[in-house]
Amino acid sequence: MNFWANKNISLIVSGGIAAYRACDLIRIFRKDGAKVSVVTTKSALEFVTELSFQALSGEHVNSDLFSPIQADGMDHIHQTKTSDLMVIAPATANLIAKMAMGLADDLATATILAYDGPKLVAPAMNSRMWLNPATQRNVAQLKQDGVQFIDPQSGSLACGEDGEGRLAPIEHIVEAAQSALSKKILAGHRILITAGPTHEALDPVRYISNHSSGKMGLSICRAALYAGAEVVLIHGPINLEPPPGAELHPVTSAQEMYDQSMAAWEAGCSGAILTAAVGDFRPVQQKSDKIKKNSDSDKLTMELTVNPDILATLAAKKSGGVVVGFAAETGKSLERGREKMARKNCDLLVINDLMEPGSGFATDTNRVTLLHNSGKEEPWPLLSKDKVAEKLIQTIATLLNGVKQNG
Repeated sequence: MNFWANKNISLIVSGGIAAYRACDLIRIFRKDGAKVSVVTTKSALEFVTELSFQALSGEHVNSDLFSPIQADGMDHIHQTKTSDLMVIAPATANLIAKMAMGLADDLATATILAYDGPKLVAPAMNSRMWLNPATQRNVAQLKQDGVQFIDPQSGSLACGEDGEGRLAPIEHIVEAAQSALSKKILAGHRILITAGPTHEALDPVRYISNHSSGKMGLSICRAALYAGAEVVLIHGPINLEPPPGAELHPVTSAQEMYDQSMAAWEAGCSGAILTAAVGDFRPVQQKSDKIKKNSDSDKLTMELTVNPDILATLAAKKSGGVVVGFAAETGKSLERGREKMARKNCDLLVINDLMEPGSGFATDTNRVTLLHNSGKEEPWPLLSKDKVAEKLIQTIATLLNGVKQNG
């Protein structure tokens, strides 16, 4: 089932130029199956009309604490009883200040004060307002009170200046909202994840690589963050944006990925999920100049050497942690996966046959079989990579119950 199906979101919109972006937020939540109830400040309606919010949400929009259409004047109480999450986006400096002081002088602030569920605040304002000590004190107080924030980004602002204060990307707000509602089954755990391909340079122009896009690894990274884990993401050259919240270590070669993985593991991790398609070989010698065609021969011979084995090394070093490997195969996938698991000594191995329809690199879906070191085998049906990631994280969390942290 879609995560947002049957979820109730209270969206509070305050009066800044970024109010128009709340329309995209409503659209995405509704497309994914959530019900969105909108409450606006009076000033928000100076930027986006009530009719626009109502058309997008499919619900009556509330903005007046003393509106005569409220049967008993208690809309700010009734709405908070049914909401799974309150999202305040955009949140102006004024609204943040009122929240920090517990003021309730309009419908928006009264609704916020009456709500005792999870709150997610996405500020948007001029950079000098955001960095003002008063605003930072108010944000710190709200964080101490348990309110979650997705901080603004740097960039061009509506006032013509450049600086920190732009509303976070809508996709990031949606991800933060899902994280806020997800069970923290990996809270307190630090998880190492590798993703994407590696590039092994032949010369300054060419390299050996593979077709990995990093999609599966980024889905797992996202699922681990939703589950409350601290994530160290070591990724090769990818064209996808990693989810916000992970500690990022971009690398190029297999040796670089090996070095970063060893450092992260030895610094202390509960688990490692190694999805990266690491190059098995690299040139013995990287040419300093571009390799030229030889008019006397139509062949090129180059000596290769084996790259270090990240999975086997981590599995040998584990002392209570959980190590998960991935195996992309092209035929006899189960037979080869069983052999690889025995050889690498990992706790779990995820096998996907690249010849299976809907599986493999750059797709949005995967059909995998999960092997346990106990001998148990779980063939999973064709699923989205996000769903595969969610199921894998649930399995890892079960294994980590009572398991001592590595390091």
